[in-house]
Amino acid sequence: MNPNEKNKIHYIERLNKAFDYIDENIDAQLNLDDLAKVSHFSKFHFSRIFSALVGETPFKFIQRIRLERANYLLRLKPKAKITEIAFECGFNDLAVFSRQFTLHFNISPTAFKKQNIQQSNIHQTSSFKAKYFCSELKIYRDMEQLVEANIRSLPQKTIAYIKHIGSYRQNADIYEKLFNQLYDWAGKNSLLKHHPESIVIHYDDPELTPEDKQRMSVCITVPQDTEVNGSIGKTTIPYGKYYVAKFKLKPQEIPMAWNWIYGEGIPSIGYHPIDKIPYQVYPEPPKEGILTIVFCIPVKKN
Repeated sequence: MNPNEKNKIHYIERLNKAFDYIDENIDAQLNLDDLAKVSHFSKFHFSRIFSALVGETPFKFIQRIRLERANYLLRLKPKAKITEIAFECGFNDLAVFSRQFTLHFNISPTAFKKQNIQQSNIHQTSSFKAKYFCSELKIYRDMEQLVEANIRSLPQKTIAYIKHIGSYRQNADIYEKLFNQLYDWAGKNSLLKHHPESIVIHYDDPELTPEDKQRMSVCITVPQDTEVNGSIGKTTIPYGKYYVAKFKLKPQEIPMAWNWIYGEGIPSIGYHPIDKIPYQVYPEPPKEGILTIVFCIPVKKN
């Protein structure tokens, strides 16, 4: 590895700390001084470094993440007040939130919430038989045949990760490349004896976030005292109650699996997803183009 590559990896290591800090404090007041401090960059240069490597200024990045989270929460919590959602996403001024939301999504929070409630009511009052005349029925039926699902209390997991920002839907090789890099590091650090789980975390809604801005991490479980450096970071997945669904499917069927989980699997057993990030476990290598994926979605009983 040449010196330029080493320097860039060192920068990525420090930016990972800023990303983690933003995710953990998205509802708080974030400023450049704090982000520069946690990532060990000079506050005079942090914004330019962040913009050069991420493609957005820190302010625009944080603003977009907050607005996309608000969009998600307005759908997740239809009974919540818009003011509550705004505060939960780090906006102290409702007028500013409404203006920024409208500019970003071309619809006001009030209209978006009303539209979402109407669509939810239509879905709830439609009869089950109506699905038999819907072109998506085959997806629902096939998904039910493929899945093994239940509610489980899963332990906290310590994970080592490599983050990726950018397209991954049209770039399937990125998973193999990053996992190879991660397992190579694990082998050199005698971590394979712990039989690590392979995990993927997607942080953004692909229907909301531009493809070149979507964030993803490939991860493996590691002991708590594992030391990391360079482009490899470390964090934890919290203990909690999860809807756990195991699928065997083709890569192009993954979006259908997500739709089934949120549209049929979780609602049908009296639970709802909560505001925590889901993850996917890959317990075995692909076989003849078929992936085995265990989807883990944080949930709460209705």
